[in-house]
Amino acid sequence: MATSRDGEGGRRPRPERSGPLAPAPTVEDFGVETTLRPRRLDQYFGQEAVKRNLDIAIRAAKAREEPLDHVLFHGPPGLGKTTLAMIVAAEMGVSIRITSGPAIERSGDLASLLTSLQSGDVLFIDEIHRLPLAVEEVLYPAMEDFSVDIILGKGPKARDVRLRLNRFTLIGATTRFALISQPLRDRFGAAYRLDFYDEEALGRILRRSATVLGCTIEDAAVVEVARRSRGTARVANRLLRRVRDYADVEGDGTITLDLARAALERLEIDELGLDAMDRELLRAIIERFNGGPVGLDTLAAAISEEPDTIMDVYEPYLLKLGFLQRTPRGRIAGRLAYVHLGLEVPAPSVVPVASTAQASLFDAPPAPEASAG
Repeated sequence: MATSRDGEGGRRPRPERSGPLAPAPTVEDFGVETTLRPRRLDQYFGQEAVKRNLDIAIRAAKAREEPLDHVLFHGPPGLGKTTLAMIVAAEMGVSIRITSGPAIERSGDLASLLTSLQSGDVLFIDEIHRLPLAVEEVLYPAMEDFSVDIILGKGPKARDVRLRLNRFTLIGATTRFALISQPLRDRFGAAYRLDFYDEEALGRILRRSATVLGCTIEDAAVVEVARRSRGTARVANRLLRRVRDYADVEGDGTITLDLARAALERLEIDELGLDAMDRELLRAIIERFNGGPVGLDTLAAAISEEPDTIMDVYEPYLLKLGFLQRTPRGRIAGRLAYVHLGLEVPAPSVVPVASTAQASLFDAPPAPEASAG
């Protein structure tokens, strides 16, 4: 049994958690991060269209006394997919079991997890696009018929047994919507895309988080942190904690505009929320590859980063800003990237009109010019 310290310095037992059968996390398991998660829809700021649709679906399911239909959340990381899954379970008044696609390695793991669910429970699978194919196929009858087929024994004596499941709600989350197979996508009753937050929503999130953390932050500092949070709630909360640390050490604990700017500069977060790796990526395209196009694998090798990390973590925000472009030939740095980095914008290449047209084989040759005299 693992142990953790309580508030008085003693030790209390805490059950170990590992694998897909881990119990639902609690506030103590997540620490500060979970306390910053809103628990109800009215505490969740931003994603208004998604909230309205979820509210209607939840109220209708509760009125019929049925589990909520299966839901799929997709979008860039850090936008609140896991938080929304927890809110759905809280609004429905049921328990939630949390796992991830890579954690479910065998179909037997999924079967054990499904058979442990009570009626109406929520099963949340993060990064659902990474489910193995054999596991995904077990999930099909579970989502449609609330049953699961397992094989008992081996060889000629093996037999197929169908187990009935309690009606449950599957909530999937993914950052790679296109990698989810069509049969799995079709079995979700609703799919919602989460987009980047605007500064107003991020400001409301920061004010709530500051209240939870017990720190004081000025309105101007809220605007400054929100502006540099990349449109992502997770980044906003992370920056708030680091700015709070700086204010506690360099000030009296109150987060002012000057303290917020000084803290963010130490973290190398610029005015648009770009960090050192974002700028290195853009400079690599501009300075090493003449602005592009450059392939993803080549770019990853140039900055010593994984291609998936570039695609999932850095590119979405750079594409949103217009600093980066994806083309069939590779990545290209946009004009705005040059301006932001203080580099000279290259002149657009001019292609003569005559060179873009191919002469037909049946075109008559141009008439010779008449000689003078």
